[in-house]
Amino acid sequence: MTILLVEDNPDDEMLAIRALKKTEIKSKVVVARDGEEALDYLFGTGKYNGRDIKEQPHVVFLDLQLPKLNGIQVLQRLRANENTKALPVVLLTSSDEQCDIIDCYKSGANSYIHKPVEFSEFTAQVRALGEYWLGINRVPDRLDY
Repeated sequence: MTILLVEDNPDDEMLAIRALKKTEIKSKVVVARDGEEALDYLFGTGKYNGRDIKEQPHVVFLDLQLPKLNGIQVLQRLRANENTKALPVVLLTSSDEQCDIIDCYKSGANSYIHKPVEFSEFTAQVRALGEYWLGINRVPDRLDY
């Protein structure tokens, strides 16, 4: 199982990866550090040219404030594409603004999680997210239905 973690903050990236490793679910974490790199991975373009796009991650953990393309722009492009429109996307962000929450859900977010400041809370949330999206939640074998 693969998780695409789209995160530009190296500290949050490290904490998220560490938390995901503490789950009993074995997963591969692919990291994209900006919105453009995330889309390149998902659509097999740029440095991921030739990647088999039929093999999509089981879930995308997407930061909202990203360089190049922000999280909402990434989400809108995913939802506009037949191959990624049903891909589970969780916004994992430091923003707790109602306008951001509303914009993300209107753009097709599956979940919106506010990153806690406390290290232990952040790792517990990411671990719980990994367990839910990879262990409990079910998606079709193929998302191009």
